[in-house]
Amino acid sequence: MGQLLVVLFCALLVTAFAKRNNLIAPLLLVGVGLLVSLIPGLSEFVINPDLLLTVVLPPLLYTAALDSSLISLKGSVRPILQLGVVLVVVTAVILGLLADLLILHLPLAAAFVLGAVLAPPDAVTAASVGRRMALPRRLMTVVTGESLINDAVALTIYRIALAAALGAATTLSGGFLIFAQAVVIGLLVGLVLAVGVRLAWERMSGSDAAGRVGTAMSIVLPFGAYGLAEEFHGSGVLAVIAAGLHIGHHSHKLGARERLEVQTIWRAVNLLLECVVFSLIGLTLRTVIASLRDEGRDLLQLIGASFLLLAAAILIRMVWLFGTTYLPVVSWLLGPTNGRRRPSWREVMVMSWTGMRGVVTLAAAGAVPLTTLDGSPFPARDSIQLTAFVVTVGTLFVQGLTLPWLIRRLGVSDPTEEEQDAASEIEARRSAINAALRRLDVLIAQEDFPSEAEAEKVARRLRTSVRLAGDEAIRLLGQSESERQENSQRLFTRLRRQLIDAQRVELISWRDSGRIDDEVLRRVLRELDLEEAALSNSWRNR
Repeated sequence: MGQLLVVLFCALLVTAFAKRNNLIAPLLLVGVGLLVSLIPGLSEFVINPDLLLTVVLPPLLYTAALDSSLISLKGSVRPILQLGVVLVVVTAVILGLLADLLILHLPLAAAFVLGAVLAPPDAVTAASVGRRMALPRRLMTVVTGESLINDAVALTIYRIALAAALGAATTLSGGFLIFAQAVVIGLLVGLVLAVGVRLAWERMSGSDAAGRVGTAMSIVLPFGAYGLAEEFHGSGVLAVIAAGLHIGHHSHKLGARERLEVQTIWRAVNLLLECVVFSLIGLTLRTVIASLRDEGRDLLQLIGASFLLLAAAILIRMVWLFGTTYLPVVSWLLGPTNGRRRPSWREVMVMSWTGMRGVVTLAAAGAVPLTTLDGSPFPARDSIQLTAFVVTVGTLFVQGLTLPWLIRRLGVSDPTEEEQDAASEIEARRSAINAALRRLDVLIAQEDFPSEAEAEKVARRLRTSVRLAGDEAIRLLGQSESERQENSQRLFTRLRRQLIDAQRVELISWRDSGRIDDEVLRRVLRELDLEEAALSNSWRNR
């Protein structure tokens, strides 16, 4: 535990440095981990695969699902299924066959285990780069949507191939049955748990204590969904994704306080887990190489085969995307358009370069059992782990480091997206203002005011407040970036923050002199903190 805490603390420092200097944090974490693993005298770092699959993976998938748009995913369902299901199956089969040819002493069943391990891309690095480079939203939707389902598909193939490699009787029809069962059970478990948690949370969102219970339930949800689905031989990954999409889509029904708390908690958890995962990817190099040397394997031959599989993994995705987009018959059957605009070759090239591997590849490789059903050692287990390591780190560096350059070089961006977003937000805000004003008339009529004059005074203040904030936001959205920089609202925000800081200093001096209690201080500071948070996330800072 102490070793893990040291890794986590150092990883957070590296991440802070990366964000401060506009670097890609996952790649820097892997690079630093690799360098640290080469320092003589350090103890070996061993990743517990069960920990990765049951503790790390569920919250990472859940946060990705929470932040995804169910409506956007539905609009891109064809390319997402094409990449997240069909391409994963094709990649697993091709890489399995190649591994059987390239790696010595690797039986065919174990080779397909390796193919399933190497098949699913991880969108963490690609999404990080895409956000920094302002990749068009339609491409980001496909990248994140693909990553939500490809892990489930790959782990199901992995489960089937692993059963065959262990010596269990397996047929093709039996494999399809296992796959269908995993999908159905996983989706059902995830949706049932999510609906139950949401309904309970909605009922609890009225008070502080009950709201915290609801927040705690939402934190436990991804772990419960994953574990329960796996217990019933379903896909834990799909259960977590279904739960996250449902909660995220219906989050507007929860209280504002609960929404803010959950967002803050999951962002922090996601950051911690990504720091640990990418650090450990680099730190495990020495452990993997040491185990291979102990077995007396030809390390150079295995590394050479791993690099060939790395090149094949990159090439398969590229050929698939260009083929399904532009070949006449193939594009009609499997293409991503489905009546929508066909992506340009530049967009296809960028999409083909987002196939970096990550946590699932390493966790699945580490989860390969030590022995088969008859007690004999699992064939070439350490070779599977080294190959998974080489392909993961190779894709992270080869594709992750060059993806920003590729996006800039090809000019893949949507110059009208920001303008379209501003126009749609203006219309939405106008509609929201009108809805609030209509509701105000109803509420004023229902309330029992002492006099008509008092009712009109309250109504006038509320109308002015709603219109002023809404009209100012609409005016700001219609300005250019240079006009926004000179906007008086930004000066207002800066000055208001300084006034809040002055209030904090005065309140703390009152506490230190004994004129108010800590409980009073915390209550007032919380109000100031919420006001500053509202300023930080306001349209005034755009």
